[in-house]
Parts: sequence; C-alpha cells; structure tokens
Amino acid sequence: MADAALVLTGPPSLAPLLARGVLLSPFKRPAPDARFPRTRLVLPGLRVDLARLAAYERVCGFPTGDDALPPTYPHVLGFPLAMRLMSGRDFPLPLLGLVHTSITITRHRAMPATGAYELTVCVEGLAPHRRGTEATVVTEVRECGDVVWESRSTYLARHRTRRPAEAPREEVRKPLPAVADWRLAEDVGRRYAAASGDRNPIHLHPLTARLFGFPRAIAHGMWTVARCLAAHGTPDSCHVRARFRAPVLLPGAVTYAAKDGRFELRGREDRLHLTGDVYST
Repeated sequence: MADAALVLTGPPSLAPLLARGVLLSPFKRPAPDARFPRTRLVLPGLRVDLARLAAYERVCGFPTGDDALPPTYPHVLGFPLAMRLMSGRDFPLPLLGLVHTSITITRHRAMPATGAYELTVCVEGLAPHRRGTEATVVTEVRECGDVVWESRSTYLARHRTRRPAEAPREEVRKPLPAVADWRLAEDVGRRYAAASGDRNPIHLHPLTARLFGFPRAIAHGMWTVARCLAAHGTPDSCHVRARFRAPVLLPGAVTYAAKDGRFELRGREDRLHLTGDVYST
C-alpha cells in the first residue's frame, strides 16, 4: 500500500496527463514484480460542480435534481488522481492500451451533491494475469473523516508472460431475463467524455478509434456500469461489482438484463459486454 501522502490543491487536468502517459508508454516495461508508485494522493475540500453532475446524470440515465450523488460519480471525481499516478514515470504499465477490467464499489451512505469531500487515491499493487499484468487502484471518499465511498479498479496491461496462466473457470450461467433494449447513439462517447472528463480517443470518433484497432468508437466501460445502475436502482448503502467483458461499439444496440440483484449487458448473439451485481450492505 501507499507509504506517503501528497496533498493536492486541486484536481489535475486530464488532457496533459493523457498526453504524458501516451508519450511514456513505449518506454514502460510491465511485469508483476515491477516497482510501482507508493504515493497516496489526497485532495481535500472537494466540492461537486453541479452543472457537470447534471450533464453526467443525463447521459447515464440517472434522475437529475436530486441532492445525492449517483453511486458511480465518485469514480469520475477520483479519476484525475488515478490518471496522475498511472501516467507517471514510476508507474510500470503503459497507459496506451491499458484496459479497465473490473470495478468494485462500496457506498456506505447517501452522499449529498452539495457536500464537501476528501479524495484519496493510491495504487494498491500489481498482480500477474494470464494476459499480462494487472494493477489495482484504490479510491476512497471521506466526509468529516469517515469513509463514505470506496472502490477498487483493476487495469490490465497486455504483454507476453513467461508462464501463461490458464483462463479461470467460471460458472456457466443462463442469460438473465431481458428488461430493456437500448439503442446507443454514435455520440454517447463524446457526451460522456464531456461530462466525465475522460476523453480517451477510442471513445470519441471512428477515426481515432481505428488508430487503436477498433472499427468504431466504443462506449466508456464506466458509462455502461452507470447506465445499468441507473436502470437497476441502488440503495443508499450498497456494494457493486462489475466486470467489463467486451467493448460496446457506437452506434449500437444492447440488451439490459437483470434479476435478483444481478445485471448484465448483452449485444448481438447474446455476447456479454458487462456483468455485475448490486446488493445492500
């Protein structure tokens, strides 16, 4: 875990961090036993931009005007700090091609949109993966000293491994019952980028997405989670787990399915894009 705290005076700007991460990517040497940054970034006295929050709620399908943060919004608040760590010279995984593979979220109580919060982000560690090396990034949100929200995100850097691990065995489950069919507009990525600040070029335009091997722009993984949770609903105190299975091409059509706390997003021929569950704590 992190050894020392670095207190920031404001949230970092994402664009320069993305540029720095891309430029440094060719020089990275990912490995599970590589050294990684031990600094814990702290941002105190954070206030939510209500106009930006409303834009986020609209693009993700959450109701607007409530004095409560959606369960996924603190990830947006903490993402610039995570990017500062992952774009640095001392982070061993290349930012270019880094894949967000999963997230777990625990919200301990409702979070007023007008509250003041302290953000903390650190890299918890690296682990071997059958396709490369995976990093875990931990984000915590405090209010009056108490942790009110926390998450763990895993990010995968694909590379050759000396001993490729076998694919984990997973329980074969029947598809969940369909709840709704959603047609996704071509500009979803740009709208979410404007609201979240995550302007990764793979999400913005077909041309920039093709530079990274995608036939069209793809939806942000965190948008797919947020959209599902907006449809599903979450209690004030809840635990959410989600795994990103396959990219969602834009424009496109997906099926939202859910039952007994589980949810999933499926595409054509029942291809899984996202699986997850949510329950009260």
